[in-house]
Amino acid sequence: MFSVRCAVLALSLLPVMASAEAIGEVSTVFKWVGPNDKIVVEAFDDPKVEGVTCYLSRAKTGGVKGGFGLAEDRAEASIACRQVGPVRFVGQLKDGEEVFKERTSLVFKTMQVVRFFDQKRNTLVYLVYSDRVIEGSPQNAVTAIPILPWVR
Repeated sequence: MFSVRCAVLALSLLPVMASAEAIGEVSTVFKWVGPNDKIVVEAFDDPKVEGVTCYLSRAKTGGVKGGFGLAEDRAEASIACRQVGPVRFVGQLKDGEEVFKERTSLVFKTMQVVRFFDQKRNTLVYLVYSDRVIEGSPQNAVTAIPILPWVR
C-alpha cells in the first residue's frame, strides 16, 4: 500500500503536459518495406490555458526502423496556435513551461513545445524545438496568440 501511495504522489508531481490528437498526414517518400516517410499534423490543447489549441506539423521517418519505432525523426517542425474560445488560465503560468513533448528517437531525442507569456503585449508565445541528450538543434518555430475578448 505504501508503494502505491508513493507512485501516486510521484505521478502527481510530474508536469502536466498535453497529449496530441492526430489530424492528418501526407506521405513524402515511398518505402518498399515499412511505412512511408510522412508529415503528420497533430493538435493539442494547452493544459493550463483553456481556449487555446496548437497545431503541430512534423516529419515522421518510415521504413523498417520507423515501423518499429527505432528511427530518428528530423528536427524540423512547424506550429500554429489559435484562440478557439474564451481564454482562461488554469493555475500559475511559468515562462518556458513545457506544454507538449514527444519522443522523436528511441532514447535520445525529443520534440518539445514551451510557452511564454508576453505580459506587456498580453500575448501567449509558443516555441517548438528539438533537443538531444548531447546536442540539440537550433531549428525552431514560433507562434503567438494575442489574448482577445471572445465574441460568438
